[in-house]
Amino acid sequence: MSASAQQQPLPRPAPAGRLPDFFIAGHAKCGTTALYEMLCTHPGVFMPELKEPLYFASDLRMRYQRRASGPLPTELPDYLALFEAAAPGQLVGEASSSYLWSHEAARQIHELRPDAKIIGILREPASFLRSLHLQLLQDHIETEKDLGRALELEAERRQGRRIPRRSVRPQALLYSERVRYVDQLRRYHELFGREQVLVLIYDDFRADNAGTVGEVLRFLGLDDAFEVAPREANPTVRMRSQVLDDLVHAVSVGVGPLSRTVKGAIKAVVPAGARRSALRTAQRRVVMGRPKEPSPELMRSIRLRVRGEVQALSEYLGRDLVSLWGYDRLA
Repeated sequence: MSASAQQQPLPRPAPAGRLPDFFIAGHAKCGTTALYEMLCTHPGVFMPELKEPLYFASDLRMRYQRRASGPLPTELPDYLALFEAAAPGQLVGEASSSYLWSHEAARQIHELRPDAKIIGILREPASFLRSLHLQLLQDHIETEKDLGRALELEAERRQGRRIPRRSVRPQALLYSERVRYVDQLRRYHELFGREQVLVLIYDDFRADNAGTVGEVLRFLGLDDAFEVAPREANPTVRMRSQVLDDLVHAVSVGVGPLSRTVKGAIKAVVPAGARRSALRTAQRRVVMGRPKEPSPELMRSIRLRVRGEVQALSEYLGRDLVSLWGYDRLA
């Protein structure tokens, strides 16, 4: 046997189960949940009930597991088990909106499924960051309610300082990392090629929901004549009161002596079903509300900060996003 033959790596054994044929890779707050829910209704598609498995984003693991959420798969057999119910003729997909942002997901997906198709959705950066900030507040990853101040804290947070106590994923607080669109797309294009990556623009999805879904179905090689009902999922909300939200969270989770005491007292007099319903109502009506419009000055300052990224993205995709997103009108 020659030395060169001896140096060749052994073939990777095939996983004992079905891997996804396609991935909705992100971004968050850009219609990924709505697209996931719409594709779930197509008879040719199977997507697991667990949205956001995050299996391939090993660099974005949670620093601790929330009690209220189920465990995310960290071993391949557990991940493959998500797709066991798929019928033989169905395409299998999953949606983890952090895969586009992750530095590891593209490589890890390619190692196991190099022929996978990737779908990404991009949104005008300033409106994306504003929506993302509100979502991070709702998810208790962020506590700074002022978006401008949250952006200013990024340098400290890179050093591990000013991280909220309940923040399960501190990496999410590095807002500038989320809008480096060209770098994110290049990671996938270099591995999968442009023909396996579909880049959608959020404005198109909002303007023509059905048309965009039809484009996705054709990209996946599926029948686009199947009528998929439009959806609006995961709407942006704002947190009215951090104190009230902490109280609802304490009653819901019951962590710590005071929280367990409060939760125990309520459990003693309120049935479980009524308790869950009351907590959801309190969260929806008291803690959360319609988001306030951000100040034009703040949004303009963010757009000036990311204008170079928008210009680079326009050139990279061959589409005039500078005009579409109004960056040509910045003074």
